[in-house]
Amino acid sequence: MLTKTAFWLGRQPILDTMAATVGYELLFRSDPGNAARIDDNRMATANVINHAFSELGIAAVLGECRGFINFDSELLMSDVVELLPPERTVIELLEGLDVTQTVLERCRDLRSRGFSFALDDIVQLDDLHAPLLAIIDVVKIDVLATPADELEELVLKARSAGRVKLLAEKVDTRARADRCRELGFDLFQGYFFARPVVMKGRRTDPSKRVLLRLLEQALDEKTDTAEIEDTFKQAPDLSYKLMRLVNSVGMGLRAPIQSLSHAVQILGRRQLQRWLQVLLFANQTATDFPSPLLQMAASRGKLMELLAEKSSRDGHLHDQAFMTGILSLLDTLLEMPMTEVIGQLHLPDEVRGALVQRNGRLGRLLRIVEALERTDDAEVAALLADGDPCTTAELPRLQIEALSWSNRLGQTGDREAEPNDSKPPKQTQRRA
Repeated sequence: MLTKTAFWLGRQPILDTMAATVGYELLFRSDPGNAARIDDNRMATANVINHAFSELGIAAVLGECRGFINFDSELLMSDVVELLPPERTVIELLEGLDVTQTVLERCRDLRSRGFSFALDDIVQLDDLHAPLLAIIDVVKIDVLATPADELEELVLKARSAGRVKLLAEKVDTRARADRCRELGFDLFQGYFFARPVVMKGRRTDPSKRVLLRLLEQALDEKTDTAEIEDTFKQAPDLSYKLMRLVNSVGMGLRAPIQSLSHAVQILGRRQLQRWLQVLLFANQTATDFPSPLLQMAASRGKLMELLAEKSSRDGHLHDQAFMTGILSLLDTLLEMPMTEVIGQLHLPDEVRGALVQRNGRLGRLLRIVEALERTDDAEVAALLADGDPCTTAELPRLQIEALSWSNRLGQTGDREAEPNDSKPPKQTQRRA
């Protein structure tokens, strides 16, 4: 279902005249040596967006600063850009962009939504740039490539556009930095101030089949949230990414995320479509082979959901039980402490307590499942001594149902692939 590989994200500070960091340019990196071998600009940008906003999280990558991200014309015109939080994003228009009327209208629309724009790698300004300057916030002048005797004239021409800020990029020496200050640059970026820092993470590449199924559902107005949630349940890694994303783009959430369907509702159908497009762009090497670890996580989630259904009619508890189960192995999957895994997720206290300390009703269900996996019969018997949520005699049937459900994942794209095929598809796993 996924391939776990390392990924790298470059992040270079952008400083103001007081040497305070006000932003970061987010850069595609293909290896830990700070290299950027780019064969496809669109894929590179999609990877940057995915790593920054889904994998690592906006708080870890940007803090309180804004992120500068390169866009070519194709991604600029797509819905992908609208996935990003406008107040935290500066869209860098690449030098050589074909400035058509359609591009200008798209930029004006995005600007009305709160996005900012930068013009990248400028070494000269001519009539082709004139229509863009009215909507540009930052002009990034490549001071390394601009002849020294032409730099002042270029600065004056850029200043004549009015309200734009000037950013000196590729500032590599003190002499060049001092000269840029003399010329009145507002912002600075380059090796003299700081080389890009390479942030490393573990990428989990979800199955393209699941991604395509989710995108199909998100685009179909007839598909309800319950069906989308059922598909997410087939991919614990995607469920984790979804909750991280909701926390990144939904800053200031007033209530914890109660379930996968709750996360889908918060994100919204259009934003879900955009995010899935980003993942499809970014995950060019995703496989369709089930991961044993993810199958175990899915099985945990399903069994915990079934146990919760035995002990309570509370639908929220059932949803939280499944969510706890699928998140419970992500510390192993991502090779990081559980406290760090859930640190950027706005989860209910009951779920957090279960994952970190095995506390509460959910913690007890998780301990039952873990004892089963260890074949610790004595522990299972002790946990079920009071018959809640079930007796030891009832447990094997529930365990087989959960294992059957998880084993079917990846074998078919049909929603009918449920343990009990006699049930209509839309009534299988969801309660009102």
